Amino acid sequence: MSAAPLVGYSSSGSEDESEDGRQTRPGNGSHRRGQSPLPRQRFPVPDSVLNMFPGTEEGPEDDSTKHGGRVRTFPHERGNWATHVYVPYEAKEEFLDLLDVLLPHAQTYVPRLVRMEAFHLSLSQSVVLRHHWILPFVQALKARMASFQRTFIGLEVTSGHAQFLDLVSEVDRVMEEFDLTTFYQDPSFHLSLAWCVGDARLQLEGQCLQELQAIVDGFEDAEVLLRVYIEQVHCKSGNKFFSMPLK
Repeated sequence: MSAAPLVGYSSSGSEDESEDGRQTRPGNGSHRRGQSPLPRQRFPVPDSVLNMFPGTEEGPEDDSTKHGGRVRTFPHERGNWATHVYVPYEAKEEFLDLLDVLLPHAQTYVPRLVRMEAFHLSLSQSVVLRHHWILPFVQALKARMASFQRTFIGLEVTSGHAQFLDLVSEVDRVMEEFDLTTFYQDPSFHLSLAWCVGDARLQLEGQCLQELQAIVDGFEDAEVLLRVYIEQVHCKSGNKFFSMPLK
């Protein structure tokens, strides 16, 4: 924000008290000899004004109903930007056709499953950046990504896994430079297709996953369909998006 918000605060003694302990207005000196000091009456700030500028310690109320019931991993605070590094996946028509078969079948086990709006493979956890860190962070990422070749990977990543680990290693180095959390140890890279509120692993594991795998295996050209050509790495920080092309 360009203008500082109004805040209620108590003044410090170092600025408002003279050496003998009497309070004076900064720059005005003490009252004249023989005259009574003018009373310094403090008027309370009206509630209507205070309510215009709520405190930032608690942050704005996080209404999970506005984003499908999902809850933030960490509370929102002004000046903090949630940041995530990932490889984007542009879904083709054939991929969406496969998803149109998989999702209804999975919903027979977990009806609350919702299809992802966009698809990606994560290279980092979600971390918090201060606003003035964003550009140095992205510049450090670009420097790390500049030497990487483009490649194909399969989903769940079985081919190209080593290249993905190399990418994560470079992202982790940038995270460490900014004292941020690095990625998971021994990660399993995957493309999320759907999500739901709550833990539904018990319903999905076993028979459901076996049936979904059978659908994928029997889908025409599934092996070619589930390949991603990695051309660039993205970084999302708050509402800002940055792209780092691979050579």
